[in-house]
Amino acid sequence: MRYDRPMDWRVLLTAFVTVFVAELGDKTQLAALGLAAGSRARLAVFIGASLALIATSAIAVLGADVIARWVSPLVLKRVSALLFIGLGIWTLWTSRSG
Repeated sequence: MRYDRPMDWRVLLTAFVTVFVAELGDKTQLAALGLAAGSRARLAVFIGASLALIATSAIAVLGADVIARWVSPLVLKRVSALLFIGLGIWTLWTSRSG
């Protein structure tokens, strides 16, 4: 990973909006809400949840850097899209039976 390039603000904003929208109302946010509601240490819950999101994001970014050495970005995007579609179909399928 190269750090000598200037900040690409468009990519930063895209990443922020994408992750922000994806995290709204998901199980991670609900877990943090539950922990904060049952605790007086809300700052500790906020810091812990924030560090967890930073850690998982770091794993994803570093993993992408390693994977991108052997797999083209186009293939990664297509595989990711298929996985998201597959997860969406699976979620819809399992939710209709319960």
